[in-house]
Amino acid sequence: MNEIIEIDPRQQNLKTLGHISYFMHAIVAVGAVLPGVQGSVLLLLIAFALDMWKRDEARGTWQESHFSWRIRSVLWAGGLYLITAPLWLLIIVPGWIAWALISIWFLYRIVRGWLNLSSNTPMPA
Repeated sequence: MNEIIEIDPRQQNLKTLGHISYFMHAIVAVGAVLPGVQGSVLLLLIAFALDMWKRDEARGTWQESHFSWRIRSVLWAGGLYLITAPLWLLIIVPGWIAWALISIWFLYRIVRGWLNLSSNTPMPA
């Protein structure tokens, strides 16, 4: 149920912050998928901190779903990376495959969220 919602002027700052956050997440996600294009984990942490810091301002608006979407994406990806890290120690190929799949999933979530933000559409719960 993704309905299109018109944005009022006072929400524009949150939307701009959302674009910045999705951009920073996208740099890290693309870097995780493409070898040699490594984005900084620090960039991801800055975007995550911004989302956590500004999430309360979005409460009760359609943009709240985007803050939750980005925060959950980072937490799930981070958890999955940690869980699959031992695969790198055992045999490199399974670790590489696991991390590639996680990275592609993370990139998908960032692209999907960014497209919905651009069209003023909330994310599913």
